[in-house]
Amino acid sequence: MKVKGTVLRYGNDIDTDVIIPARYLNTSDPNELARHCMEDSKEDINAGKAPFFERVKKGDIIVADKNFGCGSSREHAPLAIKTAGISCVIARTFARIFYRNSINIGLPILECPEACDNIKDGDVVSVDFNTGVIVNETTKQSFKAEPFPEFMQGIITAGGLINKIKGENK
Repeated sequence: MKVKGTVLRYGNDIDTDVIIPARYLNTSDPNELARHCMEDSKEDINAGKAPFFERVKKGDIIVADKNFGCGSSREHAPLAIKTAGISCVIARTFARIFYRNSINIGLPILECPEACDNIKDGDVVSVDFNTGVIVNETTKQSFKAEPFPEFMQGIITAGGLINKIKGENK
């Protein structure tokens, strides 16, 4: 599986309260969650950027630094990101529970410090999940992340763990 998109860049310690503020956790509607994804991002606000939901396009990719998805263990956070149209998140490191929740809902995420050092906001990036190769199409640089094991690729391809299990029990 391969994806290609424009990068939305973030720094360290983007917690789940930034990804989806707690005031919106009274809904489980993925589209409503997506409308509020990253709306409290101080990085976006301080840079004078338009709200995330207005900037993101289907297939875009988030690139972040250390500890992306830290904070509470809400599945709402990766669900909001995925439903907003993000095809992949690349970070230096992820909070472990966010990593697992992302795989459970079918949001591909990759750890690749070298890519994070060399990819900027607005760059176009392609990712091959079978090989773990990340290419910055803007600069022509390539980076290697650990590819997903086959069973995790199956979960992501199915759109999440529940869909994978349902498909196996038909």
